[in-house]
Amino acid sequence: MNIDLERMPESLLVQTYIYYLANVFNTQALFSDGTKFFRDPPEPDAYSSVTIRFRSARENLDEAYLVVDDEKYLMTKFFNDRYFDYYEYTLDLTDRQIHYYFELHYGNIVCYYFTVGLCRRPETNYSFTITPGFHTPDWAKGAVMYQIYTDRFYNGDRSNDVLTDEYYYIGDSTDKVDDWEKYPAQMGVREFYGGDLEGVLQKMDYLQDLGIEVIYFNPLFVSPSNHKYDIQDYDNIDPHFGKIVHDEGELLKRNEDGSIHLDDPSAPNRTATRYIDRVTNKANLDASNELFAKVVEEAHRRGIKVILDGVFNHCGSFNKWLDRERIYENAEGYEKGAFVSKDSPYHTFFKFREDKWPYNYYYDGWWGHDTLPKLNYEDSRALFDYIMHVARKWVSPPYNVDGWRLDVAADLGQSSEYNHYFWQEFRRNVKEANPNAIILAEHYGDPASWLNGDQWDTVMNYDAFMEPVTWFFTGLEKHSDEERPDMYRNTESFVGSMRYGMSKFNTQSLQVAMNELSNHDHSRFLTRTNHKVGRTQSLGPDAANEGVSVPVMRLAVLFQFTWPGAPTVYYGDEAGVCGWTDPDNRRTYPWGHENHELIDFHKQVIRIHKDYQAFRTGSVLFLDEQYGYFAFGRFDMKDKIVVAINMNDHDIQSDIPVWRIGIDNTETMAVLMTTDQEGFSLATKIYNPDKGFLHINMRPYSGVIIKNFDN
Repeated sequence: MNIDLERMPESLLVQTYIYYLANVFNTQALFSDGTKFFRDPPEPDAYSSVTIRFRSARENLDEAYLVVDDEKYLMTKFFNDRYFDYYEYTLDLTDRQIHYYFELHYGNIVCYYFTVGLCRRPETNYSFTITPGFHTPDWAKGAVMYQIYTDRFYNGDRSNDVLTDEYYYIGDSTDKVDDWEKYPAQMGVREFYGGDLEGVLQKMDYLQDLGIEVIYFNPLFVSPSNHKYDIQDYDNIDPHFGKIVHDEGELLKRNEDGSIHLDDPSAPNRTATRYIDRVTNKANLDASNELFAKVVEEAHRRGIKVILDGVFNHCGSFNKWLDRERIYENAEGYEKGAFVSKDSPYHTFFKFREDKWPYNYYYDGWWGHDTLPKLNYEDSRALFDYIMHVARKWVSPPYNVDGWRLDVAADLGQSSEYNHYFWQEFRRNVKEANPNAIILAEHYGDPASWLNGDQWDTVMNYDAFMEPVTWFFTGLEKHSDEERPDMYRNTESFVGSMRYGMSKFNTQSLQVAMNELSNHDHSRFLTRTNHKVGRTQSLGPDAANEGVSVPVMRLAVLFQFTWPGAPTVYYGDEAGVCGWTDPDNRRTYPWGHENHELIDFHKQVIRIHKDYQAFRTGSVLFLDEQYGYFAFGRFDMKDKIVVAINMNDHDIQSDIPVWRIGIDNTETMAVLMTTDQEGFSLATKIYNPDKGFLHINMRPYSGVIIKNFDN
């Protein structure tokens, strides 16, 4: 009997559809993705061939079609094993991006498979995508990254420390912090703890022993702030992070009442001659650049890559092109800044609203901040060319940096059209100079329009990692600004958010996405485990340390290092550092006061991550879900690994369908790691799957990694 689906009422249609799926299709067997087995090669070149594969249960489909941009191709069943039939079709590509999905037939039932899984109707927004010629660096796939906020990591050279009263910035003078353990001040942008590149060199053994593969530095270029997102000189590393070999001049003077003496309040740094000498003297700049080249060389010698932070949307009011502080006005070897003179060669680098020279305050700032002048690319080819020079310079000899992280990348320019053009040219310049460099952008929201192979390689993964992870594991928003009890341990919401977020990535971008629990813009993850809403100004810094849960932190880290992407540790997270959002999240690394058990846990989970290629480039599949609990598989043709996490305060009994990742009763599974409220363990426990299911008991707040081993 034929069923007329078109004329059937919607309610009955849904019931019939569910009935037939439950009784005819084994929907849990259906699978495809963009990894090597299911797309070979996974990153095909233009005008090459690619074989696309699909998996179903044995003898469970009549026909499988590959649908490519509205063209439908019958797939061939080419292989089967105990559980699955495998279909394939080989496409000849041009240089044009294609979108595809699968149409599946059994009798009169037709359904569709997309990046989010099985759908009743074509949902083309979730199609798989191939961009011929789009390659992301293999070294970055699943790479273990470590983010360093340099001023707070380690002070290896005290002679380059920013001095108290060295210069004036945003309403007050600089402050040299002598107590390494002091909490950052609420307005801590101008306080300096002395961390530097020599400190990173001295801690290379620690970083290598931890197991990291990439250092991501927050900005290192000359800048008046400790965060350095207000760049003063894109051509040079800040001597306060590098080397000061020429050190003359005076500090700012104070009045009898202790206030800073300002000869000219409109230009307070005209008398900051010590600072001017430190950051404009070519000897200091050259020595600092040479030290940075040494840091990169030493990292490379140890097998560690280096990524720089690029801030190209805006610069700082101290920048030599603007020179609002008049630091460069009389410095040897520098042109007049655009603030100082209308005839400056940098005049077009900024958008001035009025003709008020000399000393023109009427320029556009990013989000209205006059300390962050917006760069005016549309009106300045010279600025565009200069930044492209900067993009090439640092990924080329003698520096040989391995890529760029791009600050507020989607804000650049005055229009979306120009923004895309700029990053296309940026990519071309970077990849021509260093084809193996990565381009990784800070971005919130849907990244798809930027990840078409002509702009960014990937993004800091907020929507498909940090956001859903922090809601599930802590019930807090990533700044600790909001609590959502309905999101805490809400597995359904978590899994849905992860699937949806991942659907916006192509596979090669997902595999290199920066997966962070914490960073310099958000509260420390360990603090979020205390379920407190607050900031340092409202609750005080000590409250960030109270009521935290290291067991929950370990569970989140376990997930981070077993999920697709590049797991990224924010310096000190591995040692138990707490902190509210900016600036409290920028506390110093606690040398001598580390949580050594948490460090050891990181070392072991990093080692496990690096031991198995499936964690870097393998497929991922959610296998089991209950409230507060989930299990997923990571698998390729060699390894099949199950990860289970229980965030409940009670035991969970689970029957995990490991047959879905190809494990049958002939295979033995062994525990690689467990973590729970008591600590973590590498003790081995053997499991023998029963009819394709793994029966396990999960203790409260526990996680486990279990891998197949052939008998």
